[in-house]
Amino acid sequence: MEGPTAVLLATIIVGLPTVMLMLMFNRFFKFREKKLEVEAGKAAEIAAQYASRSTELEQRVRVLEQIVTDRGAETAAQIEALRPRRLARDAARTSDDATA
Repeated sequence: MEGPTAVLLATIIVGLPTVMLMLMFNRFFKFREKKLEVEAGKAAEIAAQYASRSTELEQRVRVLEQIVTDRGAETAAQIEALRPRRLARDAARTSDDATA
């Protein structure tokens, strides 16, 4: 078994498994690539949801800031008006707790 037959046999013995391995690796890497594309799509969707939620929260904060700045003095006066009643009520609770 010398000559061209040996070379042909060696090529088949070495070449066929090599080609099969290359095909298997090619399929595996295509599968991994597709899987990564799907995961990237999911991540982009989640990021878009967070961005829309963030925008909604920013709008709500703007409204609250406007309320506070527009009625800041009025709100402060209302808080101060409640303060003596709250202090008296807290003092009454403490004395009730001490006697109980």
